[in-house]
Amino acid sequence: MQSSPRRRATRLHARVHHWLTRPNPVRYVAFGYLSYMAVGWALLALPIAQQAPVAAVDSLFIAVSAVSTTGLVTVDPAGAFTTFGEVVIVALIQVGGLGFMTIGSFAWAALSRPANGLRDRVARMVFSVAATQDVRRFLRRVVIFTLVVETLGALALYPRFAAAGVPDAAWVALFTSVSAFCTAGFALFSDSLEGFAADPLVLGIVALLSLLGALGFLVVSELWDRVRGHLPALGVTSRLVLRAMPLMVLGGAALLLAVEPGIRDRPWSQALSAALFQSMSAATTVGFNSVPMAGLVPASVMVLYLLMLVGASPSGTGGGLKLTTVAVLAGLVRATARGEAQVRLLGTPVREERVRQAASVLGVAVAVLGVALFLLSLTETADFERLLFEALSALGTVGLSLGVTGELSTAGKLIIIALMAIGRIGVLGFAVAIALRARREAPSATPPQDVAL
Repeated sequence: MQSSPRRRATRLHARVHHWLTRPNPVRYVAFGYLSYMAVGWALLALPIAQQAPVAAVDSLFIAVSAVSTTGLVTVDPAGAFTTFGEVVIVALIQVGGLGFMTIGSFAWAALSRPANGLRDRVARMVFSVAATQDVRRFLRRVVIFTLVVETLGALALYPRFAAAGVPDAAWVALFTSVSAFCTAGFALFSDSLEGFAADPLVLGIVALLSLLGALGFLVVSELWDRVRGHLPALGVTSRLVLRAMPLMVLGGAALLLAVEPGIRDRPWSQALSAALFQSMSAATTVGFNSVPMAGLVPASVMVLYLLMLVGASPSGTGGGLKLTTVAVLAGLVRATARGEAQVRLLGTPVREERVRQAASVLGVAVAVLGVALFLLSLTETADFERLLFEALSALGTVGLSLGVTGELSTAGKLIIIALMAIGRIGVLGFAVAIALRARREAPSATPPQDVAL
């Protein structure tokens, strides 16, 4: 018998209530980030935030870029926005860097077993906090570490900027420090950090800030406990990140020194500094540049492709596929080639659920990138290689550009905006949704079938 209108209305009300009240992690991630972006867009659209009229799509682009900690810009932030606007941008960068950790915790909440409250569960999952460790104490460490590092970074940058005659050097130093630690790549200089290419101290300070942000709070916290003797051994994630990230940065720098004339032809000290900094910028997805990006040779662009694609630590402020995701995929390839049933990293078995998540993240990233490139090829006139770099930079929340951003049409800007948002929200949400569904589903009664590959 067909349900009466009253019963249908009751069911609809129940479904809506369930949708609104159930702590769905993917919904929290999307709603949290979109809220940040909407508020930032509204604030940047205010006359008090603009030195000269800024188009609505450009204000939205900057807001999304800041919250996603990408760093791509369609207008020069220093020339387009007032001090109030710059404060809004740095606040968006801060909540984008730290807020990602907070909102991302909700994303992992449903993957944990019932515990002493939602906050404890989400924090333990996203930061891999041990059951014996106090969550509040850990989160307090995160906040204190962030404020201390960003303050010290600003204090270290200030004298260099002041000596270089930078106006409002104290504010620029603070802005740059927050942007670097949150791996956002926003700069109050129209040429990013190209003007400081011969200043190894500025590049070194920014690189250190970026690496600390990209390493992640889990790694830093475990290192701190290990140094004090409170932890017998580092976890597999920390050991993997600490081994892989230096190899990525040094390997990328060596390749850039070998193939990029614009770096190799400089004085040796400047060449080494530039290669290390640019490799670090791509690997941590911070997105600063100390060399002109538009003049890079194809081989150098390919190096940056790979570094941007891999990305930073899963517990850090950086983007990309994440070091651990790529490591799991590499482990899967190795296990398959050796005929082994179990994927292992550093001698430790990896849960099947994590292997499926890694494969899902790669699959959805490739699919999204393909659709975006198809659309950009319809709306833009730039070369395909430059569009690929721009799209990969946006999806990986990197911020490096070969000069395409300022040339984008309105449609192109909207596509890049979507990529930046998806890079911060969608890939994580998709992986979590897959894991949640796998956990909820009962084993299938249908026997598995062989598929030719």
